[in-house]
Amino acid sequence: MNNKAAPKPGSTKADSVNAKGSKAVSDKTDRAAAAASERRGAGFSQKVGDIAARKLQAQHNVTKNVWSGLGMMGLIGWSVVVPTLLGAALGMWLDKRYPSAQSWTLMLLVAGLCLGCFNAWRWVEKEDHDIHQHGGNDDVD
Repeated sequence: MNNKAAPKPGSTKADSVNAKGSKAVSDKTDRAAAAASERRGAGFSQKVGDIAARKLQAQHNVTKNVWSGLGMMGLIGWSVVVPTLLGAALGMWLDKRYPSAQSWTLMLLVAGLCLGCFNAWRWVEKEDHDIHQHGGNDDVD
């Protein structure tokens, strides 16, 4: 059996060469179109990535103003006050339920104060680390 395709009746050798040549041109055109499509896709992906990076950078570089500073002081204050008051309340309850020579109120008040100060210090250290890690200088003038 002959694997070569028989020429069409009425066609010449030049016709078969043109058919092969046009097929090669067609393949090259298809490959070029596919490459261009990939470049467009890569360009689109790059644009989306750039936009996402800008949004994340904007979230990290939030401008600090007077109100945010006051709010931060309020958070630090509450992180100290709440454990102190809870310790005092628990101490007063224990003094009423189980009276003793030592004052539960005073001991738990001091313990709550120490716990609150440690909590505030840890929170401020975390914020300071985050600010310096991102390389930003977010000090308010």
